[in-house]
Amino acid sequence: MSESPESSFRTLEAAPIVATPSQGNLQFVTVKSNALAGRGDITIYSPSPSIVSEPLPVIILLHGVYGSHWSWAMQGQAHVTLQSMIDDGTIPPMILAMPSDGLWGDGSGYCNHSEKKFEQWIVDDVPKAVSEVTGNTLDAPHFISGLSMGGYGAMRLGAKHAGRFSAFTGHSSITNLAQMSEFVEEDLESYITDNNSEQSVLETILKNRSTLPPFRFDCGKDDPLIEHNRTLAKELKNQGIDFDYEEPPGGWLCRSTLLWRYEAWRAWADRSLWYSSGGRDSRKHSCKKLGHWTTQSSILL
Repeated sequence: MSESPESSFRTLEAAPIVATPSQGNLQFVTVKSNALAGRGDITIYSPSPSIVSEPLPVIILLHGVYGSHWSWAMQGQAHVTLQSMIDDGTIPPMILAMPSDGLWGDGSGYCNHSEKKFEQWIVDDVPKAVSEVTGNTLDAPHFISGLSMGGYGAMRLGAKHAGRFSAFTGHSSITNLAQMSEFVEEDLESYITDNNSEQSVLETILKNRSTLPPFRFDCGKDDPLIEHNRTLAKELKNQGIDFDYEEPPGGWLCRSTLLWRYEAWRAWADRSLWYSSGGRDSRKHSCKKLGHWTTQSSILL
């Protein structure tokens, strides 16, 4: 796609729309982002045109370390689960945007560093690109969600940018930048943030407590990040913050792969997408088990 005066980007390239078995449209997009000082990739899923009404809510789904924009769709079949939930009336029609983290090292952390604005890429550029590609209004409700490093990004950015995001969720989330050292080979000194509070989900939430949108998070009981998530839940409760937290049984298959977590989307999405789409008390929601997942990943229910 050539540059146009109306575009927010110098260049925007969109692959031909791919019709999927779920009857929606999957599209791969690359834009030149000022925030990234280079190109950024997004996988976008738009639901079946026959059920679409404008404007559609948009959920931005962030991947974990080592992954990219294709992880949620290709490994987790997130768009298939989304369409299933739309079809059975669990959630309203919505657009699913799955961006890359900026492809820095093993993972950018979705925070600004190394002379790149990974935060602005997610908060500003991704919604603009989705709007331009789909024709959906930029003023539509936006939600943000993610796992592991993506959960860290979703919870920080969701708390900081209530003007952009109507709700946020995190799954098996990193809760402090220091925990990135368990997964990445890059020196943590490379992750430069504005101040110390920017490194902590807790401090970010507390700093923005007067404007917080609804949020929830969960973590498997055998997950290596469980104690960090338990600590976060305890401290948020002590501070009087309103949130939902769950601990399904189980944990990781291994630290070297996040595949099972993407497969577990079928279980997790039922809570998180429903919550993001307007459901506020996930404890009263009757969750359905959608699709197939491995024994280890089924523990997310």
